[in-house]
Amino acid sequence: MNSNELKWRIKYMWQYFPFTLNTLLCVVAGWIAYKLLYTPVPKGDDPSPYLPFIILMGKLVLGFAAAIILLSILSTIASYIYFFWLRSGRGCKLIIDFTIETKPGKKNKLYLTARLDGIFRPILGFVKGKLYYDDNRLTDQFALMTDQRKAGSLRRTAITGKSRLYLPDIKEYDLKGGFIYFQDMLNLFSLAVAQPVSGHFSQPPVLNAIQDEEVYPKKTENLDVRIEQLRRVEGEYLNYKDFESGDDVRRIVWKVYAKNRELVVRVPELHEPYASHLYFHASFKVAVKNNWLQEDYLKEMLNYYKNCIWTVYDTLSKKEWEVKYLPDQQFSIPDQLSAAEMTSKIISNSSWHQDKSLQQYFNPKTGAVLCISSFTDPMELEELLERCDSSTVIYFVKASSTLRSFAPLNLFSRLIFLTPQDRRSKLRTRWTFSPIRPQIHKREKKIEEILNKSAVKWGIL
Repeated sequence: MNSNELKWRIKYMWQYFPFTLNTLLCVVAGWIAYKLLYTPVPKGDDPSPYLPFIILMGKLVLGFAAAIILLSILSTIASYIYFFWLRSGRGCKLIIDFTIETKPGKKNKLYLTARLDGIFRPILGFVKGKLYYDDNRLTDQFALMTDQRKAGSLRRTAITGKSRLYLPDIKEYDLKGGFIYFQDMLNLFSLAVAQPVSGHFSQPPVLNAIQDEEVYPKKTENLDVRIEQLRRVEGEYLNYKDFESGDDVRRIVWKVYAKNRELVVRVPELHEPYASHLYFHASFKVAVKNNWLQEDYLKEMLNYYKNCIWTVYDTLSKKEWEVKYLPDQQFSIPDQLSAAEMTSKIISNSSWHQDKSLQQYFNPKTGAVLCISSFTDPMELEELLERCDSSTVIYFVKASSTLRSFAPLNLFSRLIFLTPQDRRSKLRTRWTFSPIRPQIHKREKKIEEILNKSAVKWGIL
């Protein structure tokens, strides 16, 4: 058993420990109140005439508070036992569902909906849940506070809850299980029950600010949309067709006729006035050392890159053209999803890779928009740009923007007064001294020089 597995076992078993920090604080507060109210006044002192009345009122308040707390604790234990009875007889268990709320111009939000059938909440208490996923990481607690009643009846059939999920990475997660907690009003006791939960869900990307660029489609799949800028169509020496009456005899390929006795003519290069689709590409190819891929820096930069890709897609989808996102990785996505939902899921599930090069992935003749990162190989990019013209739009996502440095005074205040709460905040405080930082900045300058020398339109995200 390695150290990580041992830590997880300790953390897992700790969920069943019924006492909390509130238990200790309540015991200390109760002991202090008892000492103040029930310790006899020393003889010889001259107490105030109102002191007996104040002590009596204090005892009444203490007794009433203790009764309410005891009632809540007993109802918590009763709810806990009743749930075990339901689980053994009716197979009662935690039912969960994940939904992504997408609104135009707003961020995608991942919500968890949970339901428990038949149980009742403790009096003045709570029923909460927690899930563990992937490498046995635990989510924050979520509450089940809403009563679900039968239509036309006051009888409660289930309790439900809907909570926003905040997870560290934009990707697909694998559920391993979960817990249900029965808690009293002051959270003095937290009685846990393990739950067999499984499934997959994805954390969606969110929108960032973007500088919009003029872009035109290069791919025609129908003749419904006419464009202002004529699009070149391959022809001349690449395509032939059989000779027909009315064709220019000067375009007859006599070499083919001499060989096969077939009259064919060259198809001339045309300027097509129709186009229907914007083909959008985003390369996740990274030209870095293998050990970099496990760094938390690259995980945060991957999240930022996905957010930028989703922002570009959202911006393009508001134009008159139909946008098609072509990933550089293979995924199995349900067909019933809409185009935006499918794209969001593909982007969420994408990861850094070292397989498909830019030349293999992006075709300048059909692709209109391409996203690249700071980890793109400059040599590959330079070779690709030689085949691109001004009709191609490239968005360069600078990975260093993920961990922008603060002004020295702000950084000092964070180190002294504010404790970082998430992974990005912790990484940001170490980014200035990271050995990865100067190498990324050097790569970004090189890529900007290559883009400046090219004929494409480009912008920085």
